Amino acid sequence: MKFSEQWLRDWVSPQLGAQALADQITMAGLEVDAVEPVAAAFQGVVVAEVLEKCQHPDADKLSVCRVEDGSGEPVQVVCGAPNVAAGQKVAFARVGAVLPGDFKIKKAKLRGQESRGMICSASELGLEEETSHGILELPAAAPVGEDFRAWMGLDDHTIEVDLTPNRGDCLSLKGLAREVGVLNRLGVEGPEIAPVAATHEEAFPVRVEAPAQCPRYIGRLIKDVDVTAATPLWMVERLRRSGVRAIDPVVDVTNYVMLELGQPLHAFDRANLHEAVVVRLARDGERLVLLDGQEIALRGDTLVIADERGPLAIAGVMGGEHSGVSPQTRDIFLESAFFTQLAVAGQARTYGLHTDASHRFERGVDPQLTREAVERATALLLSITGGEPGPLVEAASEAHLPEPRRVTLRAARLEQALSKALPAEEVTDILQRLGMRVSAEAEAWQAQVPSWRFDIAIEEDLIEEVARIHGYNRLPVRRPAARLALRPDHEARTPLSRLRRQLVARGYQEAVTYSFVAPELQQALLPDAVSPRLANPISSDLSVMRASLFPGLVRALEHNLNRQQNRVRLFETGLIFRGDLDDLQQIPMLGGLVCGSREPEGWSGDKRPVDFFDLKGDLESLIAMGGEPEAWRFEPGEHPALHPGQSARVLYRSEQVGWIGALHPGVRASLGLKAEALLFEVRQDALLRGRLPAFTPLSRYPEVRRDLAFLVDEQQPVQALLDCVHAQAGQWLEALRLFDVYQGKGVPEGHKSVALGLTWQHPSRTLNDEEINQLVDAIVAESRQHLGAELRG
Repeated sequence: MKFSEQWLRDWVSPQLGAQALADQITMAGLEVDAVEPVAAAFQGVVVAEVLEKCQHPDADKLSVCRVEDGSGEPVQVVCGAPNVAAGQKVAFARVGAVLPGDFKIKKAKLRGQESRGMICSASELGLEEETSHGILELPAAAPVGEDFRAWMGLDDHTIEVDLTPNRGDCLSLKGLAREVGVLNRLGVEGPEIAPVAATHEEAFPVRVEAPAQCPRYIGRLIKDVDVTAATPLWMVERLRRSGVRAIDPVVDVTNYVMLELGQPLHAFDRANLHEAVVVRLARDGERLVLLDGQEIALRGDTLVIADERGPLAIAGVMGGEHSGVSPQTRDIFLESAFFTQLAVAGQARTYGLHTDASHRFERGVDPQLTREAVERATALLLSITGGEPGPLVEAASEAHLPEPRRVTLRAARLEQALSKALPAEEVTDILQRLGMRVSAEAEAWQAQVPSWRFDIAIEEDLIEEVARIHGYNRLPVRRPAARLALRPDHEARTPLSRLRRQLVARGYQEAVTYSFVAPELQQALLPDAVSPRLANPISSDLSVMRASLFPGLVRALEHNLNRQQNRVRLFETGLIFRGDLDDLQQIPMLGGLVCGSREPEGWSGDKRPVDFFDLKGDLESLIAMGGEPEAWRFEPGEHPALHPGQSARVLYRSEQVGWIGALHPGVRASLGLKAEALLFEVRQDALLRGRLPAFTPLSRYPEVRRDLAFLVDEQQPVQALLDCVHAQAGQWLEALRLFDVYQGKGVPEGHKSVALGLTWQHPSRTLNDEEINQLVDAIVAESRQHLGAELRG
């Protein structure tokens, strides 16, 4: 919210400068975003009167004017503004004046006519951002010769406050003045608001059919208003300094009262109202054209202001175009109502709207302010537009109005929270200055919360109020008393950061995707997955929690391919969600995706596309960091998102912990992906576990190596052969390496040749050939019996 410093000082004026005042407001919990001058710097501009206007003899668009500037002798000025006229009061820059932008006014001749000064527009004085099409016209009462800057009060500041949603009571000059008064122990003096006597007895009927949403509605019929009257300059300026543009006197007055008191108001054209004003819920299918020209279809839970023909406005949000005030309006119906927060909350956003009125009603408007606001607006309207006010018409439901709240504050709890004991008299004084009725009890205070403080409901709220008014900077600084122990560092556990660095070293980039995905994408990749659906998603394509990291990685791949990034290597760490809300599992996972060439493009690089074994090698590099690669296995398996012939389960100590494989061709086709991609996904808890490194003494005795080539069925997994060899090779086997797999000439059809290198070493003696031959014979015999493997000749 923006407000003028001078306007605030009309209510309460502490002995503080603008910046000190802003700092004080910030320290009270109402953060000030900016303090800016209300006008650019200029000097030498006075109030003047145009005595005479004549057409320039040599220019159709210029006028020659005689201007009285209070110096004693009229001066001649050439002016190009279309709206200049004799008898006007204007802002006049004398010769020697300096305007914004360091523009100096000098004597000049324009098309042969002498010009000694300049009649200024609002934009030339820095009062408007847009270029003005005419001069700034001043009220007839403006004193000729008076310094324009001083007369307009332009040595002022606009203070912009960024209020938190709980402090809706400060969305007005009255609310901010209350805060400043409390902080400085000063009284607050606002404008005197007296009831306006009715001059006619006609009242427009009002009926409230939704009292739970609108407990109080007040209206008044004002006849014979002059909507074409000019809004006073002082009001236009206060609106401008609050960031509001002047439109017409009726709109300007309603905006002014909203800024001043915090109560949104609305005015209807009486000629467009029929029979009665009705506050009710919308009926399905009803439509309304809003003031901004947008036509909307109303939902059944929307509170509307209507007449007997249909909706006129969305209550607390925006009025309708049909019933709005226009230059032809002669009679207006002025509305002032209290709408509950729940009745308005979310309605504006639902229809893509955000207005000053909805902003206030969503945060809470004082229910006791309704009558005061309509009386203030009526008085202002009559002074500007004239008119005849009628009696107030009120429809109220006391049963639905907010009840006064009483909150107890215990002295012991206050001292515990603030780490400081405050005198009872000070606590009582603070609460009373905040507008509360306080009764002191034994070691406690009973406070009745004022109607404008919707945010105070529990004891902690009162503690916060006492702390901020007493001053946060006056509270003691104490560290928490706790015996804190260092967290143990498990040496057998691999930090997740090391896994990330390892993947980065292998050319991957980390992706961070949403934890929620498109239901269609998850269905395509994981048709049997069950995960929670969001009740209020960001968008329809992010409406279910992810049951795997695959959807996010595939969507990231699609994004990169659409931007001509043909080589993609991504990984992600994060939670996946499986099951419904009653039995939800949240599992930390690590996933990766590769696509494109094996090596980056280069004159000597390998241009072959990445394959299953490249990705498997990257995953095995992570597995090796745990120090127990023998605990991991890859077994063929089928996954709905992966290619049936190029996918495998990832097992850790015989437990399935993940998947690896190529993206299913059918899924690629459905997503429109032309490039092949490979993915893996593994549980983090398995990757992070490992074996504590331990030193093993080096043997001084020579190694013995034997190379064996087996002929096995081509469908036989090599892992089964490795397991069989391990089982028969004895305890002194140091290494078992697969160094060749061959199919072709010399190998029977339907078979493959698997070559293994076995290395034995004894810690305390040299192994002899007889021992090694016995082990080799046992390996060959066991492999033949269980796997049908034959030693290749």
